[in-house]
Amino acid sequence: MTFTINDLKNTFTRYTTGVTIVSCIPPGGDKPIGITVNSFTSVSLDPPLVLWCIDRHSGVFEAFNGADDYAVSVLRDDQADISTRFATPGNHDFAEGETETMVTGAPVLKQRLAAIDCRVEARHDAGDHVILVGRIVDCDYRPGKPLIYVARSYLTGPEIV
Repeated sequence: MTFTINDLKNTFTRYTTGVTIVSCIPPGGDKPIGITVNSFTSVSLDPPLVLWCIDRHSGVFEAFNGADDYAVSVLRDDQADISTRFATPGNHDFAEGETETMVTGAPVLKQRLAAIDCRVEARHDAGDHVILVGRIVDCDYRPGKPLIYVARSYLTGPEIV
């Protein structure tokens, strides 16, 4: 390699992304957990598929890697504090009453810009991450401004109706 890991991280900061909280009920558990994710994207409309990536070294890797379902909450511009909370290692619990469920039972934030409820379709090894592909079984959206992340900073996106 002619570049360092730091060069690569700084290169990636030039790419603007939305911010999501991905959540599940761990296998054998009953308490929902979540993690901040910006490595999220749509894959296909037919069938309806999305994907996201999780680091094998994450403290919640085993929970997500073993779960059959997960949900994605797309954050609004006023939810940077939630993004930061779930991006902090060891802080993956939701507050009482902060979530609700859709079809699969995976939790979604009550306050959100959009939600995508998924059943795991496939898992793919990808270096130090695993790619989780989900088949969408339900979704919703609301008007508002998205939370955007670029250059290690939060920004506000345009109003979406």
